[in-house]
Amino acid sequence: MDRELLLEIGCEELPAGWLPALTQQIGEVVAGQLREHRLAPDAPAETFSTPRRLAVRIARVPERQTDVDELVNGPPVSAGFKPDGTPTPAATGFAAKQGVEVSALERIETPKGVYLAYRKHLRGKATVDVLPDVLGGALRSLTFPKLMHWDATLEDGRGELLFGRPIRWILFLYGGRVVPFRITRSAVAQTGQVQDVTSGAVTYGHRFLTTSGRAGHAIKVRTFDEYRARLLENFVILERSERHDKIARELDAKAQRLAGRVSHVVHSESGLLHEVPDLVEYPSVIAGTFAPEFLDLPEEVLTTTLIHHQHYFPVETEDGKLKNAFLAVINTEPDNERTIARNAERVVTARLRDARFFWEADRKIALESRIERLATLLFHKKLGTYKEKAERIEPLARWIAQEAFGASEEIGRQAAKAARLAKADLTADMVREFTELQGTMGGIYARVEGLPEEVWKAIYFHYLPVGVESDAPPTRAQLGKAAVTWAAVSLADKLDTIVGLFAAGEKPTGSRDPYGLRRAAQGVVKILADLPHSCGIERRIALGPLLDEALRALGRQRPPEPVDESSTEWGWWIRLSLFLAERMRHLLQERGAAYDEVNATVDYFVGPDDLVPSTAWPRVAAVAEARKSPDFEALAELFKRVKNISKGVTFASDGWPALIDYATKESQESAEKALIHEVAVSADFVHNAKARGDYLGALKRIAGWRPTVARYFDEVMVMAEDVTTREKRLQLMGGLRDLVMEIADVSEVVPKDVTVPFPKPRREQA
Repeated sequence: MDRELLLEIGCEELPAGWLPALTQQIGEVVAGQLREHRLAPDAPAETFSTPRRLAVRIARVPERQTDVDELVNGPPVSAGFKPDGTPTPAATGFAAKQGVEVSALERIETPKGVYLAYRKHLRGKATVDVLPDVLGGALRSLTFPKLMHWDATLEDGRGELLFGRPIRWILFLYGGRVVPFRITRSAVAQTGQVQDVTSGAVTYGHRFLTTSGRAGHAIKVRTFDEYRARLLENFVILERSERHDKIARELDAKAQRLAGRVSHVVHSESGLLHEVPDLVEYPSVIAGTFAPEFLDLPEEVLTTTLIHHQHYFPVETEDGKLKNAFLAVINTEPDNERTIARNAERVVTARLRDARFFWEADRKIALESRIERLATLLFHKKLGTYKEKAERIEPLARWIAQEAFGASEEIGRQAAKAARLAKADLTADMVREFTELQGTMGGIYARVEGLPEEVWKAIYFHYLPVGVESDAPPTRAQLGKAAVTWAAVSLADKLDTIVGLFAAGEKPTGSRDPYGLRRAAQGVVKILADLPHSCGIERRIALGPLLDEALRALGRQRPPEPVDESSTEWGWWIRLSLFLAERMRHLLQERGAAYDEVNATVDYFVGPDDLVPSTAWPRVAAVAEARKSPDFEALAELFKRVKNISKGVTFASDGWPALIDYATKESQESAEKALIHEVAVSADFVHNAKARGDYLGALKRIAGWRPTVARYFDEVMVMAEDVTTREKRLQLMGGLRDLVMEIADVSEVVPKDVTVPFPKPRREQA
């Protein structure tokens, strides 16, 4: 018979940003522990969370572990029996240890020979006896962005239990009965109010709200339905979706009463509505106002103050203009809404007064005058100050705009000016107080000073993009005339950061990336990948020349080839190349490309000179379309053979004319002649298709070679005894390989009916 399992871990308030991942994780961990302990559940794990609790409910968990047969290996047969067949002490000792006679032992074949063994039948334990180990394993397995030492241990002998926040109670029921479990607090931590945490049949309601008695009192429950209902009676809405919907309804209702709507910034940029349900257990919405005079502040300052600093919702009119009003989500049911609103208004007003002071003070100093102050801000100990960074990215942005993008000298000048001023706002009081506005305030101050749109928008948006989605901001509409200058400045800033920090010995490791190198590199590949769409630039720009120019700005140059990865002086260059290729692969995967299509398009070890982000997506899309042809997948299998045979072969510069001459005058194989002529004739078509970006057309032509390639391998021996013939045939394999690889490495395409897990990097990535 199956019974319901209900687990709730009650703790101090968890950060809202942790809860979505933890809610999913706890269900996976508990279900995984049940399976590991041979208690495979017959129903999915349902998970719930509030800031003070993580809960799992599994409707059907079996009453006993499944039985299992275990094969215990003993000594070799040669050591277990004498020549006359009499058991030795090794055999009798092994049998005695298993509690059986020697005659009950089996003989099994192993790679090392024939061994004695005993097959044990282990009867499963009762579920209630196993569940404490399940919970202990789950608590150990949960991962948090940060762990706390809170003087707690489990009885598993593994020492201290680290957790995201201190655990205050555990509701642990199976079939309506408590499963015994204890978390021991150290003697140092224990006081009259801090004791061991033992499992029970009780949960706790809202900290402050109650219908009767004392708020936050213990609530006894036996089933999940009772658990959910009793929590709601005590002002805890268990389902996150219900809290979200309640907040959304009340926000809309309150905004309508104010003759407005919730600001579009909340929905398009901040994610506040997604975060707030994880801050409260019983949400309500109140409305507040602030003095109309503060509407003279830039909209970005107002929304940052309300959203990022107070977690409040700005209100705007139907035509999108901010009103002097806001909405706040509170974790209570207010008796006197006006009193709570008045307190919120005091906090907002104080914040806005500070912002107005900074706004007025900052505008007295021009951005150009702030550049000298950047000398007081250290960028990196090996790379100097932000003033030195500004001096590096100024000529780099000009070079990118004019040389890489092919823009006019005027646009190059504007890009250089924007790059020079891009970091100036770091010395502004507003940015020191509202760090989220760096770059943004620089653009606003530049606009107020009357600088051209091409300059101030480039400053305003130069930290973007952050996401890898094709529609991630800034959009073409937002950029307007500043699209090219923005791309040049943003690339210059990010390239200087990436190249400089890698050369200085910094690199992201695991989850640690203090300098935001992954984000910067992702921005570089996204800008270059989307250049035709975002800036109207059709040039195919490789990363290699951009890195070279960034190195020149640092007073360095690319290392001589070849580079040894273990080199203390130049190993960083290999790590940087791997890192950029991995970021390009990540962008393609995030945009929906299959792993084998990515492998065919961007190799892990592609060099920066061959990494052209603007062609990567068209190429991967072409592979995705071309693979629908049976000929293409068959050719992919044959091409693996071509690559293997041609390893180490360098295709000669006059390769195809020489091969045609060989096919005409020397070759006696009709299959060989056919392949040489077909591929040689197609070479120009493939080259031209690549030049005009028709990758699908090139792949379709390549797929058409499949019958000829298959016939060649059936009838021709590549490794012929005659040295001259063998060299020509290897040249043919090398030429075929190089021609196909110009478009994609089709050998990486896996047949549709083959399921292969996503491969791990073939070398540890930087």
